[in-house]
Amino acid sequence: VQLVESGGGLVEAGGSLRLSCAFSGLSTDGYAIAWFRQAPGKEREGVSCISTSERRPFYDDSVEGRFTISRDSEKPTVYLQMDNLKPEDTATYYCAIDAGRCSLWARTYGHWGQGTQVTVSS
Repeated sequence: VQLVESGGGLVEAGGSLRLSCAFSGLSTDGYAIAWFRQAPGKEREGVSCISTSERRPFYDDSVEGRFTISRDSEKPTVYLQMDNLKPEDTATYYCAIDAGRCSLWARTYGHWGQGTQVTVSS
Protein backbone atom coordinates (compact mmCIF):
# COMPACT_ATOMS: atom_id res chain seq x y z
CA VAL A 1 0.00 0.00 0.00
CA GLN A 2 1.28 3.42 -0.91
CA LEU A 3 0.07 6.82 0.22
CA VAL A 4 1.37 10.12 -1.07
CA GLU A 5 0.43 13.40 0.58
CA SER A 6 0.66 16.77 -1.09
CA GLY A 7 -0.61 20.29 -0.68
CA GLY A 8 1.27 21.49 2.36
CA GLY A 9 2.92 24.87 2.54
CA LEU A 10 3.26 28.16 4.34
CA VAL A 11 0.13 30.20 4.96
CA GLU A 12 -0.85 33.13 7.15
CA ALA A 13 -3.24 32.68 10.05
CA GLY A 14 -6.81 32.70 8.80
CA GLY A 15 -5.80 31.26 5.46
CA SER A 16 -6.63 27.93 3.83
CA LEU A 17 -4.86 24.91 2.41
CA ARG A 18 -6.10 21.70 0.86
CA LEU A 19 -4.12 18.54 1.46
CA SER A 20 -4.41 15.53 -0.82
CA CYS A 21 -3.66 11.91 -0.11
CA ALA A 22 -3.44 9.59 -3.11
CA PHE A 23 -3.40 5.92 -2.19
CA SER A 24 -2.93 2.66 -4.05
CA GLY A 25 -2.41 -1.04 -3.47
CA LEU A 26 -5.14 -1.58 -0.89
CA SER A 27 -6.53 -5.07 -1.33
CA THR A 28 -9.95 -4.40 0.18
CA ASP A 29 -12.82 -2.24 -1.01
CA GLY A 30 -13.66 -1.16 2.52
CA TYR A 31 -11.27 1.12 4.34
CA ALA A 32 -10.83 3.95 6.75
CA ILE A 33 -8.43 6.76 5.95
CA ALA A 34 -7.35 9.36 8.43
CA TRP A 35 -5.26 12.46 8.72
CA PHE A 36 -2.84 12.83 11.58
CA ARG A 37 -0.42 15.59 12.46
CA GLN A 38 2.71 15.86 14.50
CA ALA A 39 4.35 19.03 15.69
CA PRO A 40 7.97 19.08 16.88
CA GLY A 41 8.26 17.65 20.37
CA LYS A 42 4.66 16.49 20.44
CA GLU A 43 2.92 13.18 19.91
CA ARG A 44 1.15 12.36 16.69
CA GLU A 45 -2.53 13.24 16.98
CA GLY A 46 -5.54 12.27 14.93
CA VAL A 47 -7.22 15.09 13.06
CA SER A 48 -9.95 13.57 10.93
CA CYS A 49 -11.13 10.27 9.50
CA ILE A 50 -13.47 9.05 6.80
CA SER A 51 -14.42 5.50 5.88
CA THR A 52 -16.39 3.60 3.30
CA SER A 53 -18.66 2.05 5.93
CA GLU A 54 -19.69 5.01 8.07
CA ARG A 55 -22.10 7.75 7.15
CA ARG A 56 -20.19 10.65 8.53
CA PRO A 57 -16.58 11.66 8.95
CA PHE A 58 -14.95 12.26 12.31
CA TYR A 59 -12.98 15.24 13.54
CA ASP A 60 -10.89 16.09 16.52
CA ASP A 61 -12.42 18.89 18.57
CA SER A 62 -9.48 21.14 17.75
CA VAL A 63 -10.38 21.22 14.04
CA GLU A 64 -14.16 20.69 14.09
CA GLY A 65 -15.83 23.36 11.97
CA ARG A 66 -12.58 24.42 10.29
CA PHE A 67 -11.39 21.28 8.53
CA THR A 68 -13.34 19.13 6.09
CA ILE A 69 -12.35 15.65 4.96
CA SER A 70 -13.70 14.21 1.73
CA ARG A 71 -13.17 11.37 -0.71
CA ASP A 72 -12.82 11.81 -4.44
CA SER A 73 -15.59 9.90 -6.22
CA GLU A 74 -13.46 9.17 -9.27
CA LYS A 75 -10.02 8.32 -7.99
CA PRO A 76 -8.44 6.91 -4.82
CA THR A 77 -7.74 10.23 -3.19
CA VAL A 78 -8.81 11.82 0.05
CA TYR A 79 -8.67 15.53 0.76
CA LEU A 80 -8.40 17.63 3.87
CA GLN A 81 -9.67 21.14 3.35
CA MET A 82 -8.26 23.32 6.08
CA ASP A 83 -9.82 26.75 6.60
CA ASN A 84 -9.26 29.46 9.18
CA LEU A 85 -5.85 28.04 9.92
CA LYS A 86 -4.18 28.89 13.20
CA PRO A 87 -0.50 28.89 14.19
CA GLU A 88 -1.20 25.87 16.41
CA ASP A 89 -2.13 23.90 13.29
CA THR A 90 1.54 23.99 12.29
CA ALA A 91 2.74 20.40 11.97
CA THR A 92 3.68 17.65 9.59
CA TYR A 93 0.45 16.11 8.33
CA TYR A 94 0.23 12.41 7.53
CA CYS A 95 -2.47 10.30 5.99
CA ALA A 96 -2.95 6.71 7.01
CA ILE A 97 -5.18 3.90 5.80
CA ASP A 98 -6.33 0.48 6.86
CA ALA A 99 -9.32 -1.83 6.54
CA GLY A 100 -12.13 -1.25 8.98
CA ARG A 101 -13.85 1.64 10.68
CA CYS A 102 -12.66 5.10 11.52
CA SER A 103 -10.31 5.73 14.38
CA LEU A 104 -8.18 8.68 15.41
CA TRP A 105 -5.79 6.34 17.20
CA ALA A 106 -2.55 6.01 15.28
CA ARG A 107 -2.03 2.35 16.15
CA THR A 108 -5.14 1.45 14.17
CA TYR A 109 -3.36 2.12 10.92
CA GLY A 110 -0.72 -0.02 9.29
CA HIS A 111 -0.01 2.11 6.25
CA TRP A 112 1.29 5.66 6.30
CA GLY A 113 2.38 8.35 3.90
CA GLN A 114 5.59 10.31 4.18
CA GLY A 115 3.94 13.49 5.41
CA THR A 116 3.57 17.05 4.19
CA GLN A 117 4.54 20.15 6.15
CA VAL A 118 1.98 22.79 7.05
CA THR A 119 3.25 26.02 8.56
CA VAL A 120 0.86 28.74 9.71
CA SER A 121 2.39 32.12 10.48
CA SER A 122 0.86 34.53 12.96
